[in-house]
Amino acid sequence: MVMRVFVAGGTGVIGRRLVPQLVARGHQVTATTTSPGKLGLLEQLGADAVVMDGLDAVSVGEAVAKARPDAIVHQMTAIAGKPDMKHMDRWFGTTNRLRTEGTDHLLAAAEATGVSHFVAQSYAGWNGIRRGGWVKTEEDPLDLHAGTAAHAVMEAIRHVEDVVLKAGGAALRYGGLYGPGATDDLVELVRKRRFPLVGGGTGYTSWVHLEDAASATVLAVEQQAKGVFNIVDDEPAPASEWLPYLAACAGAKPPMRVPKWLARLLAGEVAVTMMTEGRGFSNGKAKRELGWELRYPSWRKGFEEGLA
Repeated sequence: MVMRVFVAGGTGVIGRRLVPQLVARGHQVTATTTSPGKLGLLEQLGADAVVMDGLDAVSVGEAVAKARPDAIVHQMTAIAGKPDMKHMDRWFGTTNRLRTEGTDHLLAAAEATGVSHFVAQSYAGWNGIRRGGWVKTEEDPLDLHAGTAAHAVMEAIRHVEDVVLKAGGAALRYGGLYGPGATDDLVELVRKRRFPLVGGGTGYTSWVHLEDAASATVLAVEQQAKGVFNIVDDEPAPASEWLPYLAACAGAKPPMRVPKWLARLLAGEVAVTMMTEGRGFSNGKAKRELGWELRYPSWRKGFEEGLA
């Protein structure tokens, strides 16, 4: 079935992969950007391009009403600049608003325009509940990291999931995104040996290649999926495995090791938790219910290809 799909945040790292995949499958895509300078990029990808401010209810309402979509995909973030785990609340400040106010504006516009399906970006990289096993399913709650700089970020993610599920939509918990444009800052830090292993590096992360994240999103749109899905690869892994491997692929020296107390001073509580206690995620539900097949089942192949 050919659909009219509205992609809010079409020039982000996922949006730039998602738009061409939707177009290739015959869908009519309207995609948004906050920057008039990026309209040409969206048109090159095959979309009708629109400037929209996701934090302005009127701007969102007008853009959605004009596009008259069958489905809305919420990919709006503003995660820019160097990774700053110590001040994650500040680093994610605008993104938190896009996940709360922006989500509410899009859902209001969907309701006003009679849009029947909604798919939104959520996150599941290392933030599973820190008890029990190291790999979590959709049944396991996310950790809200109360009392840390990550708390506001996790509350914003919880808001997305709550309101989107209530509206009968799908929340896609993407793992740690990698691929061109998504991990450049991380790789730069690894090359400069400024991304150390903390403690034993026992914390798990689940990764997903940008192309795979986009393909899962296409399936969620086409199948009008409902509920939460972990969009991660087949190999959740501790930092002690993925970080030295990433360094080797990047042609860098092995990462340094620092004790927890020093990392806490330098990078803050969230970084220590991620590197020593983070939980990975299972993709069983997405494969089973969406029929999702990964081009990069493991970050090993993805890291190697991406940095070759």
